[in-house]
Amino acid sequence: MAIVSIPEPSKDITLGISACLMGEKVRYNGGHKRSSFCMNQLSNFFHFQPVCPEVAIGLGIPREPIRLVGEMGNEQVRVVGTDSPELDVTEQLENYGKEKAMELTDICGYILMQKSPSCGMERVKVYHKNGSPLGASAPGAYAKALMETKPLLPIEEEGRLHDPVLRDNFFTRVYAYHRWQTDVLANPSYKAVVDFHSIQKYTIMAHDPKDYTSLGRIVAEGGKKPLDELMSEYFTGFMETLKQRANHKSHTNTMMHILGYVKKSVDSAERNQFLKLVEEYRQGIVPLVAPITMLRHFIENHGSDYIKQQTYLEPHPNQLGLRNQL
Repeated sequence: MAIVSIPEPSKDITLGISACLMGEKVRYNGGHKRSSFCMNQLSNFFHFQPVCPEVAIGLGIPREPIRLVGEMGNEQVRVVGTDSPELDVTEQLENYGKEKAMELTDICGYILMQKSPSCGMERVKVYHKNGSPLGASAPGAYAKALMETKPLLPIEEEGRLHDPVLRDNFFTRVYAYHRWQTDVLANPSYKAVVDFHSIQKYTIMAHDPKDYTSLGRIVAEGGKKPLDELMSEYFTGFMETLKQRANHKSHTNTMMHILGYVKKSVDSAERNQFLKLVEEYRQGIVPLVAPITMLRHFIENHGSDYIKQQTYLEPHPNQLGLRNQL
């Protein structure tokens, strides 16, 4: 029996990442927060662009730790030294976040260090000026500026990537963002937008059936608008749709729609086996990979070119194994 070799994953995509997650000793205490998930698994699939905003704005290693400080009812949160409140680096971190957002044009996603007053995406503890917890949270200053400047860029915290649903959602967005860059932005045209939407239809349906209709309408009427306006409107809507998490119900609905393309070509025994797997997935008995693998087999053998090209069938490399735990 011949052994089928599995090709090496292609590292075509670059991700921004908090430098401490790569094992770089850039933290306030001279340590790091090396992520085994990022370095042992993701490094096989992605190039990383490490950034430590605190070091970049001139804070040393080691250094006095910083924290978010504010007052209840006041949305203004400052980033100041834990021991030296006169050390205020709020503007420096915000400006650096805006600068890096514009500079890192080749990245298709960003992984941030959680709970950091500079890099935390959300839920970073805010303190009173006297040092006691305020009972509120906010994003880190660098992360906040990054997200505001590039609102469509897929951004996630390393800690949250251990949640299977959030992990799948993030990398679905990363690969979709990359496809837009390579398939549309590299050579913009009305046809490129139509072709992009055509292969993303069932990915969109899995995230929000209503947006499946509205985004289709944007594309259908796109010829009436300037190309740059169409591209901006469509891509904004598309990435906002993908931020919504697909669930068991939406995946089930999408798989049943795709089955409709081949159900007349699949014998009843196989079709019933597939329907059984879909129901077991809907009930949480088997992971998504089980019915998806069988559906892909049907499509490979009986599907048209249109349905074979749907990114829903493989939104990210199977070697990542992201659907094994959904």
